[in-house]
Amino acid sequence: MHTTGILLGRITLPLVAASIMLLASLPAAEATEAFKMGVVDPQAVLEKSKAGRKALDGLKEYVSTRQKLLSADEEELRSTEKTLKEQIAKLSDTEKKEKETQFRAKVQDYQKRAQEFNQELQGKQKELVDEYMKKIASATKTVAEKGGFALVVDRGSEQTVKIVIYNKDTIDLTDQVIKEFDRANSK
Repeated sequence: MHTTGILLGRITLPLVAASIMLLASLPAAEATEAFKMGVVDPQAVLEKSKAGRKALDGLKEYVSTRQKLLSADEEELRSTEKTLKEQIAKLSDTEKKEKETQFRAKVQDYQKRAQEFNQELQGKQKELVDEYMKKIASATKTVAEKGGFALVVDRGSEQTVKIVIYNKDTIDLTDQVIKEFDRANSK
């Protein structure tokens, strides 16, 4: 879900900036005390967790159903266009104009439905991302508190803004967050 990735990137960039500012404001003595930092990939949590996959599958099913409706409308338009081309020579000028006007109106209706579908889809994607980012943040907080991590940063991905360029595998909390996320959302 490329759009989902972009939305996640927009959410996490301000969090990273705030975290860096927080680190810069810590006194030197506090900063050197067993400071543990971790990274997590929220996109992977959404895609690999049971609850996240279920939500994404629901979204895919919704898209598929709507796409079938739009495809049926598109096929009907093609059929109407073909019939119109076959009959055009037999029609009077008035009838031609009337049929062409009707056809254009059908095309405009189709385009309007397609645009509305895209807007609906974007809204549903945003809802899903917003809802699950809150749940992912909660699971991340639980894992971080249990592990004594002072800061957890969104690793980013190819679909989102790449925030972390390098990290040791030992500080990647993604798998732990997936387990906690599934535990907390096993409804």
